[in-house]
Amino acid sequence: MGSFLSVSKVQMEEITAGLQDSGVRFLLVAREGSWKLKHGYGGEGLVVPWCDQLRVLCHPSIGGFWSHCGWNSVKEGIFAGTPFLTFPLCADQNLNSKLIVEDWKIGWRIKKHQFTRGEISSLVKKLMDLESDDEVKQMRARAKELQKECLQAIERHGSSESNINSFIHSILQFNDH
Repeated sequence: MGSFLSVSKVQMEEITAGLQDSGVRFLLVAREGSWKLKHGYGGEGLVVPWCDQLRVLCHPSIGGFWSHCGWNSVKEGIFAGTPFLTFPLCADQNLNSKLIVEDWKIGWRIKKHQFTRGEISSLVKKLMDLESDDEVKQMRARAKELQKECLQAIERHGSSESNINSFIHSILQFNDH
């Protein structure tokens, strides 16, 4: 949920119960009081206080990413080609969620204050069902297409290199004047 923000105890209980009820295997990163959440998941869930998020997201077994939509998390999820369940908490996270859900169409937004474990369970199951409806298949395909664009951008002579070189060139020209 981000480095500095958290959800209420009631929200966390609904989230964890929904994840558990979904029957989907999950990794939950919960900094505060994660030891309290570790009990009762059986073989389905793992709760940790920290992880290397990009490394986890790039693992082939990851099928979805519940994110608060901090910009770094969004970039990492896109780089990994992962569809999102967005849960913005404040500030730019709402705009980032809009990009994911409405513009790029690679995720769904979870209602911030009004959700139940049943809604969470249903959304998680639907997102993780590889044989599900066309909406999910299209969302996964778009996420993979954005991933491909990211990988092309960071290749040698890709747009990232070109843009950095142009930026450096413009600074050098400015300094010459």
